[in-house]
Amino acid sequence: MARLKIDFGIDLGTTNSAIAESVEGKTKIHKTTTMKDTMPSCVMVSKRGFTVGDNAFGLLTKDKIKTFQNPDFESNVFTEFKRTMGNIKKHKTPKGELGSEELSAEVLKTLKSFVKEDSVKAAVITIPAAFEMNQINATKKAAELAGIEYVELVQEPYAASIAYGVESASKNGFWLVFDFGGGTFDAALVKVSEGIIKVVETEGDSYLGGKNLDEAIVDDIFIPYLKERFSIDSIIENEEKFTAFKEMWKPEAEKAKNELSSNETYDVMVGLYDNFGEDDEGEEFIIDDLTITRIQLKTVIEPFIQKAIDYCKALLSRNNLDGNSLGELILVGGPTLSPIVRDMLEAQIKKPNTSVDPMTVVAKGAAIYASTINNTVEDVNVDTSKVQLGIDYDTMVVGEETFINLNTKENGRIVYVEIARGDDAFKSEKVEINNIGNVIELSLLPDAQNDFKIFAYDEQGNKLESEPNKFYIKEGTSTGEATLTHSICIEVYDSKSKRKILKAVTGLEKDRKLPASGVFNGLTTRKQIRPGMDDFIDIPIYQGIPETKAINNNHVTTVRVTGDDVPSLLAEGSTADLTLNFSKGSDFTGKINFIDIDFEMPLEINSKESEVTKEWLAQQIRETENSISNIDSPRSSEFEEKLNKVKNIFDSKNTEAGRLETRSELQKVAREIEQVEKLNEWPNLEETLKEEFYRLEKANNELGNEKTTQVVNQFRSQLDEVIRAKDVKLGNVLLEEISGFFVQLTLIYQLVGFIRQHNDNFNSYNWKDSGRARTLLNKGLQVISENPTTDELHPIVIAVIDCMVEEDINETDRDIFGTGNK
Repeated sequence: MARLKIDFGIDLGTTNSAIAESVEGKTKIHKTTTMKDTMPSCVMVSKRGFTVGDNAFGLLTKDKIKTFQNPDFESNVFTEFKRTMGNIKKHKTPKGELGSEELSAEVLKTLKSFVKEDSVKAAVITIPAAFEMNQINATKKAAELAGIEYVELVQEPYAASIAYGVESASKNGFWLVFDFGGGTFDAALVKVSEGIIKVVETEGDSYLGGKNLDEAIVDDIFIPYLKERFSIDSIIENEEKFTAFKEMWKPEAEKAKNELSSNETYDVMVGLYDNFGEDDEGEEFIIDDLTITRIQLKTVIEPFIQKAIDYCKALLSRNNLDGNSLGELILVGGPTLSPIVRDMLEAQIKKPNTSVDPMTVVAKGAAIYASTINNTVEDVNVDTSKVQLGIDYDTMVVGEETFINLNTKENGRIVYVEIARGDDAFKSEKVEINNIGNVIELSLLPDAQNDFKIFAYDEQGNKLESEPNKFYIKEGTSTGEATLTHSICIEVYDSKSKRKILKAVTGLEKDRKLPASGVFNGLTTRKQIRPGMDDFIDIPIYQGIPETKAINNNHVTTVRVTGDDVPSLLAEGSTADLTLNFSKGSDFTGKINFIDIDFEMPLEINSKESEVTKEWLAQQIRETENSISNIDSPRSSEFEEKLNKVKNIFDSKNTEAGRLETRSELQKVAREIEQVEKLNEWPNLEETLKEEFYRLEKANNELGNEKTTQVVNQFRSQLDEVIRAKDVKLGNVLLEEISGFFVQLTLIYQLVGFIRQHNDNFNSYNWKDSGRARTLLNKGLQVISENPTTDELHPIVIAVIDCMVEEDINETDRDIFGTGNK
């Protein structure tokens, strides 16, 4: 039967993955070959091909042991590659170098194979809320490589809230989704109003998850134990070997963590059957007397769980909520099975709801969401002996009445249909339909799964077999819309702060509903573009936090417009409007409209794979250290402590994922420092404001009139208010207004001064056209000698500036005289 909706939902996880399907209005998890609900996201690569899931994971420990024992051995069992999605990192394998998206594609192919009754050509795949654009695109590429022809992406916590919402009796209030997965942490504040589920705001960390807990167990329990009983100094001194050594113990740490979710103690037994290698003195690594208690485990993992809880508290605080305001606290991810996590959440926020399986709730929610999306992939296995129908309808609605659109898929064919509800208490009228279609109203049972049958007839009333002949609608819950996970920003020069910062594209702010469209008006070209020449302009696009430095955020791509793109000369100082669109399927498109030459061009916006080198990170750490030393703040010691934690990650995790984690944590510290720097702007701004106002007041006493005096008095009142409020943003606005009015009041004197200065120092400037400059200045001096006006001198000054080379033009002159050379 032709598939009406996408129906398949996939949780592509760092540690485990799962595939679910919406079947006849119910959600079904497709079991793995080992009859489990989830499969390890683990891939073994050999010359013969790929082994994925439990069989690959069973070889992981041996693979890590070989990697440690033999420096020349290339690992061929891979896990945690989700953490380097969208990164330039390549994995050396017997089948050549593979990217993380190619390994993810093998996981997706294996998940698809668990669906025996159908081929998975379209699916909804979940992503962490904190995923960046390059990670999103890498996920879509993995789906494409796995043969999934159409994919939509949805945030993991949103999918979880959908799965919970379908079963929940609660139809109003706020829910908090606590999604602590294997490699990422997400929190989502969800508002449910009359059954409609809406994400209010998200928070997350792409490098906080169960793998961090495993690493901490290795660092704080296994390594101290091994140091005490074995000689491992040479291993520790060799950075590459020590990294491999710690990787070897991570599977054992994960096993201990999982066992302590259901037991108070766990006895580690390692090296009795597998050879874990030898220490510096040739003694084999054997652990047979190490008992880990849940209390010990809590001490080790508590900082990471606390970090996740702090994200949640900040999210609630921003929305004026606390634990008492929440209807439900929903758990997602394997680590949330731990009593340690649950007890900490109950103590600090609210007792969690444990009615859903945290391991499968995301996949189920993705399948439910998929069942709301019309399938756009054509089914080749169509039974042409049956009438092929097209149905456009919502699978989840709020309200006891709904409408569907029904049509035939054959031009010219007319059939008659009626629709009956499964309980036989409702049947529609017999309606004529053709390839254009007709709308039919349906009645629904409240808070129930409604199944409907379709009966088709020809013009003589003979019954016809149709495909499909049934569909399902759930009343009482609606999925609402997915949202943007980050603000989309442009890097621009801010004249008020005198620096480059990010400005949000209006309409593409964080948590906007998808699909979304945004516009950035008034971009100005800083150089000309000549048709057919090598000239170009770049427009950097970022995901991040508006009003912050670009370096502290994540670069998506740089759009380049060249001489090959424009039909005519695009002059320096031309104006352009940028439009960006973000689809529900996470496709990113755009166009730019150059107003001055009436030309519009589409833009290709493809985020590039990121690369974070050790050298670049070291430089950013040094710059952050300098920033801390240059600020006068009681928080300086706090920033130093946070930066030391970043350095520890940098020093201890000599992997690509470790460098990405370092960058993420460093950006957070840098943003906090930037906020303090902004606060420290006030004392200097206050002094500048007062100086500029007194200068204006003096000029007004000498040159002003009754009307200008009224304006100056108004500025005095505004200045008093801004100083009381210590508002940097309003202060900068007022400073610009005061300076602008001073220029207006004194413009004639500024113009006279400009001409005299450039005449007196004529030979110190590099003129593009010295002859024309000399003529203009002579003309200006003549006008000055004859009772000049601003209307006479202003065009002369602008023309003089046009004769100057770029380096000699004073930015202040540009601002004062309004020249277009920008």
